[in-house]
Amino acid sequence: MLLVVGIVLLLIMRKLEKSVPLKIRKYTKSEDEAELMQMILDEDGWDYADENLSEKYKSALETSITYVAYKNNVLCGYSRSLQDFGTYIYICDLLVKPDYRGDEIGRKLMECIHKDYPDCIVYVMSGVDGYYEKLGYKRVGSIFEL
Repeated sequence: MLLVVGIVLLLIMRKLEKSVPLKIRKYTKSEDEAELMQMILDEDGWDYADENLSEKYKSALETSITYVAYKNNVLCGYSRSLQDFGTYIYICDLLVKPDYRGDEIGRKLMECIHKDYPDCIVYVMSGVDGYYEKLGYKRVGSIFEL
């Protein structure tokens, strides 16, 4: 019986959490850096927060087009992109915390780029092609490492 009550409470809490508005804004070092670097450090396969790369990546966050997404004052996702002379934008990083995946936060972060840079062609540099295909993006080429 206690297990059923616990599950019901979890479902209610999750539903209430989904009703809390998502706040997306541009990244600021003083407000976001520590929590964002911790989020990256906690994500398997992301090495930007490792000792060898963290200072370079912190600088990249400031000089890139970086958006952060918050829900209940908790950083739950971010995107980082580069602009190429006002013509193209290349999305380099998109990450949503596991507990918030499936809430369309990644899609909403992508929409910010389209809204703020409507005259730019947007490309995604991705290792998770299926996600972007699900969003309706089309493959137009590939990227190679030198």
